[in-house]
Amino acid sequence: MYSTLLVFHSLIRWLVLVFILYSIYRAFVGLVNDRAFSKTDNAFRHWTATVAHIQLIIGIILYTKSPLVKYFWKEKESSFQNLELTFYGLIHIILMLTAIVVVTIGSAKAKRQQTNKEKFKTMLVWFSIALIIIFIAIPWPFLPFSGRPYFRIF
Repeated sequence: MYSTLLVFHSLIRWLVLVFILYSIYRAFVGLVNDRAFSKTDNAFRHWTATVAHIQLIIGIILYTKSPLVKYFWKEKESSFQNLELTFYGLIHIILMLTAIVVVTIGSAKAKRQQTNKEKFKTMLVWFSIALIIIFIAIPWPFLPFSGRPYFRIF
């Protein structure tokens, strides 16, 4: 189960990134061109938050099953000396939880704004902040302490 969830978590990461990037693009174009906030814009706002929440649920399950995280909490004092253990035991989950909260607030605020311009601007700002946090929290293969692949396969 753990390895299957790890594959799904890795794949859904790309889905989250695609949705959030496209939502940011739509918000930017809508704001600059002074367009009406369409049903499609609203659907991307909604589905971006939904996909992020699905990723969060899988991530929380993985967090409870991860041998790295279990070791981190078992050997807290020595684990803080190891950047990889600290990243997966603490940094990754805190940053991702923060990013999902930011996406959720941005989505809810955008939904409740009165004008099209306010909806696009709210989505653009909150989703961009979340994207920056997500980019920082993803264990990219080029990070010296991570070494995780871009794509995991079964």
